[in-house]
Amino acid sequence: MTLRPLAALALALACASCGGGAGDGRRTVVFWALGREGEVVRELAPEFERLNPDLKLRVQQIPWTAAHEKLLTAFVGRSTPDVAQIGNTWVPEFVALDALEPLDARLARSTIDRKDFFAGVWDANVMDGTTWGVPWYVDTRVLFYRRDILAKAGFAAPPTTWSGLLDELRAVKRLGGAQRTAILLPLDEWAQPVILGFQQGSTLLADGGRRGAFSAPEFRRAAEFYLKIFDEGLAPGQTNTQVANLYQQFAAGEFAFYVSGPWNLGEFRRRLPPELQDAWATAPLPAPDGKPFPGASLAGGATLVVFRGAANRDDAFRLLEFLSSPEVEARFYALSGDLPPRAAAWKLARLDEDERARAFWTQLGAVRRTPQTPEWEQIAAMVAERLETAVRGAATLDEALRALDRDVDRALEKRRLLLDRRAARGTK
Repeated sequence: MTLRPLAALALALACASCGGGAGDGRRTVVFWALGREGEVVRELAPEFERLNPDLKLRVQQIPWTAAHEKLLTAFVGRSTPDVAQIGNTWVPEFVALDALEPLDARLARSTIDRKDFFAGVWDANVMDGTTWGVPWYVDTRVLFYRRDILAKAGFAAPPTTWSGLLDELRAVKRLGGAQRTAILLPLDEWAQPVILGFQQGSTLLADGGRRGAFSAPEFRRAAEFYLKIFDEGLAPGQTNTQVANLYQQFAAGEFAFYVSGPWNLGEFRRRLPPELQDAWATAPLPAPDGKPFPGASLAGGATLVVFRGAANRDDAFRLLEFLSSPEVEARFYALSGDLPPRAAAWKLARLDEDERARAFWTQLGAVRRTPQTPEWEQIAAMVAERLETAVRGAATLDEALRALDRDVDRALEKRRLLLDRRAARGTK
């Protein structure tokens, strides 16, 4: 055999391993799913193939920690999957790379009803009027709390305002003296201060997303409240790596409040001892005094996208339709514990009867998306880093916020240049 036929054979084998044909006449749809969802979606594959007998679903499970880099590497190497699960904060980056297929035309003739989705979460997938992804599951932050400890402190209900939160935190701390704080707010998590900023009306970025707005009055008020919690000893000045065991410490009553997401509904049920299963609850986030309850939270979660490089984008979209049906979403919740993005799926999964899930339902009606800029992940880390210096007394609040704005402005320097060039071309 000559080298040329050998090369052709190698290419054919490589193409077969990357997708396209399944070897039995069916076309292959390649789906990259992240974390445990990769295991779960394999259980849904037989039903997808039964409903789509001309297609074969091939699922590749990618660890969350490696997913972002792997997707970027695949894009550069022109080897992206047909469909992928991504964090919805990644959407702007992949849109900027021109890696994703716009979905509006296919959505217009599909069974996916965007009106059935939580509006704030759907909007996280829309940029400049174009829809680039479909929410797969939703994530936001609420209060997890020990209602038995709250009752001992003299409160029958969780707080609905910032002043009420401070009152309850102070009362809880007095119960335990110096050995107890009241709330766990890990310093290396950016979500909590950003949420407080949203609740005060902060846009986080200014000048059309070109510069930081963290020194502006809205975010400064939020950061001042955040620091007050630490200054009064109501939260320990710890990062996640310094927390020995979150669930054991919550069970021991070392803190009574924790801001977290829906994944912890299952974790608290599994990890807290049986005698405490009736002692913990969830509640929507309190709002600044004088503002509507609940306070705003993050519009987070995972999104399903179709890559422009898909072997057959119509086939890829059929997978999105399947995974987005209320019946499949309800089953996906039963398998994974991930909250569905559609109201119809909540009813099918009977989540409306779950007292602890109800707080998430309420909160999902008051969520905001993070700035739709490809640099957001980098900026988010800067928020945590700079505010930690203020919490630890290495900088004043104003110094920390000015430094944060400088960091953000440097991170957005290339973006400003590109936008200015685009604007200049548009005026010629």
